[in-house]
Amino acid sequence: QETHNTGSPPSTDQVSSPSIATSSANRQLMMLEGKSGSYFSSLDSSIDILKKRAQELIENINESRQKDHALMTNFRDSLKIKVSDLTEKLEERMYQIYNHHNKIIQDKLQEFTQKMAKISHLETELKQVCHTVETVYKDLCVQPEATTSEDQAHKEGEF
Repeated sequence: QETHNTGSPPSTDQVSSPSIATSSANRQLMMLEGKSGSYFSSLDSSIDILKKRAQELIENINESRQKDHALMTNFRDSLKIKVSDLTEKLEERMYQIYNHHNKIIQDKLQEFTQKMAKISHLETELKQVCHTVETVYKDLCVQPEATTSEDQAHKEGEF
């Protein structure tokens, strides 16, 4: 294309001077920068949104963990109370059983003591009976021998 110097403003499809061409290039560069600037601005905005979302997720996770911790603490405390209550009831029942068994054992020991006393009394009576039988037996055994000796002496004297 040719450049015409007629003194009138140049038409848009003509390049009249180097400064006008530079100005046009600057405008195009600014438009490109505006587009890339809006692109990077949009990218920065998306990154900020992702960072904010990641932070929200981390906060949600931490809140959820705190809730879990609180739940476990409450569960542990509740379980301790229940175990303590059950232990008390078990201990009370155990002492009731001990008392019942102690009464049975006391009764049996009392019965045993009475029977041992009776056995001891019967043993004493039996010893007395045995001693009496032994004395009677000795008396029976000695008398016939004494009578027999006397009879012998008496019989020998008769002849």
